[in-house]
Amino acid sequence: MPEDAYVSALIRDLESALPNIWGRQLTSVFFGGGTPSMFSATSIEKILVAVRSLLPLEPTAEITLEANPGTFEAQKFADFRTAGINRLSIGIQSFNPQHLQALGRVHNDHEAHKAIAIAQKHFNNINLDLMYALPGQDVAEAKKDIETACSLGVEHISAYHLTLEPNTLFYRYPPALPDDEQSAEMQHIIEQAMNAHHYQHYETSAFAQPGRFSQHNYNYWLFGDYLGIGAGAHSKISFENKIIRQMRYKQPKEYLATTAKISVTSAASVQTQHTLTQADRSFEFMMNALRLTDGFEIALFQERTGLPINTILSQLDQAQQRGLLHRSDLHIAPTQMGRHFLNDLLQIFLPETGSSRIDD
Repeated sequence: MPEDAYVSALIRDLESALPNIWGRQLTSVFFGGGTPSMFSATSIEKILVAVRSLLPLEPTAEITLEANPGTFEAQKFADFRTAGINRLSIGIQSFNPQHLQALGRVHNDHEAHKAIAIAQKHFNNINLDLMYALPGQDVAEAKKDIETACSLGVEHISAYHLTLEPNTLFYRYPPALPDDEQSAEMQHIIEQAMNAHHYQHYETSAFAQPGRFSQHNYNYWLFGDYLGIGAGAHSKISFENKIIRQMRYKQPKEYLATTAKISVTSAASVQTQHTLTQADRSFEFMMNALRLTDGFEIALFQERTGLPINTILSQLDQAQQRGLLHRSDLHIAPTQMGRHFLNDLLQIFLPETGSSRIDD
C-alpha cells in the first residue's frame, strides 16, 4: 500500500470527523497499531501538521509513536523527534531470544538493546512493552526480563500477562503456558522489582517514574473521549445526550476505498457505530477506572457517564463487603485484593440482562 496514499486518507478521515469534535482541546496523539515506525518521518510530520492545523493541540501534548525494535535506524528516529514525536513506546516483549522466537517476533535480544540505546539518545520519555507468562517461561526468566528493563532507566514500563487472542495461531494451538500459581508469582516479582527501582504502579499493567504516567492511556482509563483514524481504528465520543463508539473499516484496502468517498459521504470511513446504553456507560467506566491503583473521584463518574453514582450503589456495596473496594464520600479505589482479583471485581459491575447495544 503506497504510504502517501494512506497518509492522505488519514488526513481526509480526520477532516471528516471534525464536526463531531469541534471546540475540543487535544491533549495527546498516539501513533499505534501495526508498526507505525515503518512510516517515514516525513509522513509523520505531515500528519502532525494536519492535526495542528485542524485542532487545538495543547503545547505540552504527549505525542507517542509505537516502534518495533527491528525497525530502528538512528537517523530515522532522530528525524521522528524533529517531526514532533516526544514519546516512544517500544515493543520489546522479552529480552530472552527463545521467548522472542516463540512469540514470532522479528527482532532478537541484541536488536532490543540496540533499539533502546538509540531511543535514549533522542527521547527522554520512553515506554517498554514487556510480556510475562510466556510459553515455556519460568519465574526466574520473568524476573530477569523485568530486572533488565528496570536497569535501563526508561521512564515507563508496561508489563502484560500474555493472553491468547481469538483467531491467532496460539489460540488454535495453545502452547504450554505457566499455570496460575506461577503467573501470580511472576506478577508479584514484577511488582517488587518495579517498587525497588522506584517505579510507581499506577495501573494494572503500567509502571512509571514520578510524573511520567501516560497521558494518553490515563485519559482512556478514566473513560475520556478519543478519536481514532486509520484502518480498524476505534473512537469514543461523548455528546450532550449520548455517547457513541465507532470503528473504521478494518482492511486497509477497504479503508482507502471508502475514505476516498468522504467528499460525498462525510462518514464514509466509519464501518460501525453504536450508542452506549446506560448499562454500557456505567460498566465501561468501572471496567477502565478500576484498573487504576488510585481509583477515581466520584464526581468524575457522573461527569463521564451522565449518570449519578447511585445507579451502581448496590454493586459498590457488594464490592466493598467482599473487600475488593475502598470507598469514601468523594473517592473510590480498588483494594490490594481488588487489584489482584480484578476480574472478580469487574464481574460485579457487568450489566445483568439484555443487549447492551443500540445501533444507529
